Amino acid sequence: MMRDLLLGLRLAVGGGRMSGSALLRLAMTAFGIALAVAVLLPAASVSHLVNARADRAAAITQDTAPREGIAPLATYRWYPSVGEDFVKLTAVAPTGPNSPVPPGLDRLPAPGELIVSPALAEKLASKEGESFKARLPGHVTGQIAEPGVSDAADLTAYFGSTAEEIKAEGESASSVYSYGKPGDGFTLPLVMWMVVAPIAAVLLLPLLIFVTTASRMGAAQRERRLAALRLIGVDARQIKRVAAAESLVGAVIGLVAGGALFYALRPFIGDWLPFGLRVFADDFTPSWISLLVIVLLVPGLAVGSALFGLRRTIVEPLGVVRQGKPVRRRMWWRWTITGIGAVFLLGTLVVSPGSGDQAAALALAVGSVFLLIGVAALLPWLVERIVERLQGGPPSWQLAVRRLQLDSGTASRVVSGLVVVLAGTILIQGVLTSMTNRNSTRSFEAAAGAAAAPVRVQTTSQHEAEVRQRLSGVAGVTGVHSSKSLQLSAGDREVYGTVGDCVALKTEANIGDCADGDVFYVAGSSSPALPKGDYHLSDYVRGKTVEGPKWTVPDNVRVVPSGNTAKASSSYLLVTPAALGDLKPPGEHTVLYVEGPGGVDALIDRVAAAVGPLAWKAEVGKTDYMSDYAGRDERMVASFRAVLLTASLFVLAVAAMSLLMLSIEQISERRRPLAALSASGVPIGVLARGSLWQTAVPVVVGVVLAVGAGLGLTAPILRLAKMPMMVDGGVLAGLAAAAVAAVLLVTALTLPLLRQVTRLDTLRSE
Repeated sequence: MMRDLLLGLRLAVGGGRMSGSALLRLAMTAFGIALAVAVLLPAASVSHLVNARADRAAAITQDTAPREGIAPLATYRWYPSVGEDFVKLTAVAPTGPNSPVPPGLDRLPAPGELIVSPALAEKLASKEGESFKARLPGHVTGQIAEPGVSDAADLTAYFGSTAEEIKAEGESASSVYSYGKPGDGFTLPLVMWMVVAPIAAVLLLPLLIFVTTASRMGAAQRERRLAALRLIGVDARQIKRVAAAESLVGAVIGLVAGGALFYALRPFIGDWLPFGLRVFADDFTPSWISLLVIVLLVPGLAVGSALFGLRRTIVEPLGVVRQGKPVRRRMWWRWTITGIGAVFLLGTLVVSPGSGDQAAALALAVGSVFLLIGVAALLPWLVERIVERLQGGPPSWQLAVRRLQLDSGTASRVVSGLVVVLAGTILIQGVLTSMTNRNSTRSFEAAAGAAAAPVRVQTTSQHEAEVRQRLSGVAGVTGVHSSKSLQLSAGDREVYGTVGDCVALKTEANIGDCADGDVFYVAGSSSPALPKGDYHLSDYVRGKTVEGPKWTVPDNVRVVPSGNTAKASSSYLLVTPAALGDLKPPGEHTVLYVEGPGGVDALIDRVAAAVGPLAWKAEVGKTDYMSDYAGRDERMVASFRAVLLTASLFVLAVAAMSLLMLSIEQISERRRPLAALSASGVPIGVLARGSLWQTAVPVVVGVVLAVGAGLGLTAPILRLAKMPMMVDGGVLAGLAAAAVAAVLLVTALTLPLLRQVTRLDTLRSE
């Protein structure tokens, strides 16, 4: 047995004058398998990645349960923003010598010191660093180590303060006795499997198909070599061992090369994720079980595919003889897999739309995976049945059809991976398009006054005077206007609103003309009756409503349409100070709106730098803060759509490369018949078009099958989610055009080889 295996290893790298061709075949096989392994290893690392992130998030969780003998750490959190980025700032101060230290820190920062995460340190060193520096109090003295942040994109920092300052915040402050809690790891909700399972199938099935395709490169030459071995007395059982060893060489080389490529690219993978996501490189570590599965699965697929390819071939001493006419593919198991998927999907029709039924979500996940596998299995059978019925046509078409009638399985297997990706892409694009359409049915219009006073500073009545004093010397500040939140209660009814001067109120809604003493009622999309009569000015204290003095709503309240993006769905009052008379709202929080000419970003940076020493006591942001986030969901969806399209095009490129290698192998194998056709007067253009149709037929059938399967998967998922069926025709057309372009490119790249093999000297006898 060992001699048979060693012989197979030797044949894999060739010998004598055939060594160049053998090495080329080996390189093509190893490259294809290495590419698949380099993608499978990150996929196998996802479980470790999410669990590592969950464990770090659990480790930095604050434990506020009192512990005897421990002096608690006083903490206060606030979240300044820069554009779409939020920074999680935590003020910390020890209350004793044994106060806990947050994970990732070797010491607590002294008052005025700032210890930042690696991602925040990068932001501070970037071109937008000045804006971040303006939002952060104190000076940076160090960085948080990896155990102190949940992932590499965390914008977080610890600010040294005093216990007195933090405790002055009352209930908003926390007393931390330790950090960390037992981690439960990452668990995916059952409903999420409805989306995750099809995505996993879309990503993994084409790779496994590609592994089997790559392992069968050079199958015709391998069979001729095995026939030569039979001539010298090797029996059929030994032939299988030789073939297995020969396939194993390329698989092992590809496995090692793919692993090396993965570990070489691992430091950069975390920076290539979409949506601004980043992860630590060492989080991309496959579990031992996943690694063992890949190490066994890839060579197993390669060897199994090679042996499976010999099942209808008898390697005889006088050559390679195929068992007559190709046996028709069995259809029962292909339709069984597809039928199981269809049954699961149709079973969800008994569930009411929007019910959130978990069993239905699980059925959708299982049905989607089965249907995608079934589609991949159906394609070779469908191509075989179609080409059986094709007759007539120009010579190039007849050459292509006849070749597909003799062997359509290899090309169909290559295209099967593409079909799975296209069907999954159509599914995900349909869900995203429907979600975007549902979320964009309502548009918001910012209040006109937001442009006049573009910067807001959130503070308290206690610090309002100091904030005003600090803003008085800021260049470009032409006015500061204050407002406070208002809460009215009368029996079971509560009315919310804002008290402020006219400029401040105009940042809330488009109220038109305004004078001190006016009251406005902004009617939202769900408008209760206009408030009338007596109400108590109230406030929340320790989670309970405390009633204050009584105020009578005047009769001259002006009703205006909602124009504030933050409160457009609700109704609220806008009250000028004179309308309240001598009454003062009981709340402590105050918002100051800052006027000034020029760019908003420059003004907000100057304001933030001026009030920076107050830290959380004066939080600075844009007045029209919703403008930064109104289109954020759409941008996230667009980003995900771009990533998905890129992944689809990548798999399309892999399929095109497989078709190219397959075309090169077929042209090399048929060089004598092609040369004979050329010598008998068949133009090279006819042969080239025949190669084009031979590649195009499986691709066209696959695209049509993918569109049908993708739409069939999308409809039940959108129905269960109670979303309208929306299909992005541009994406469908783009993917179809990419498939056509891939076929044309493969044909163009094989033309030089086709010209070479059709020369007359190819017919010489050796």
